[in-house]
Amino acid sequence: MSTAQDSTVQLYSARACPYAHRTRLVLAEKGIDFTLTEIDLQNKPDWFAQISRYGKVPAIKHGDREVYESAIINEYLNEVFPKPPLLPNDLGKKAIARIWIDYANTRFVSAFGKLLRGKDTEEQEQGRQALKDALHYIEQGLNQHSGEYWLGNNISLVDFTYYSATQAR
Repeated sequence: MSTAQDSTVQLYSARACPYAHRTRLVLAEKGIDFTLTEIDLQNKPDWFAQISRYGKVPAIKHGDREVYESAIINEYLNEVFPKPPLLPNDLGKKAIARIWIDYANTRFVSAFGKLLRGKDTEEQEQGRQALKDALHYIEQGLNQHSGEYWLGNNISLVDFTYYSATQAR
């Protein structure tokens, strides 16, 4: 009887996508073998909509499962391939980790994008202030933690989320 771990992971990615980098980091940290398909985001193949209903990368196909959205993919991989664990076992700490991941996705990245893509100086200034506020919030949160990584002494999905968010081009 085969398990989900026995199936090959097919990763659909784009080299310039920071969200896809998160999943690549998780695959590497866990030592998961995968097959890579690069997607040209400006000229997506028609079949890709069957893998990623949102039409975005990253997406994975694992056995008969198709999963998309980096945070969801990464939690899926963490559960299917449990070693090394990339989220705390304690449910309260796991919830805190998920809050930080959500903050990166909904507040930090959008503020950074607003600054970079502002159409005029007023929008750029709004983005600058939003980014400053987001960084201040992150700094306050980090001051509550001790250890080498975001949640302590072990690397986590939170670390991969923020690392790739700061690598956006």
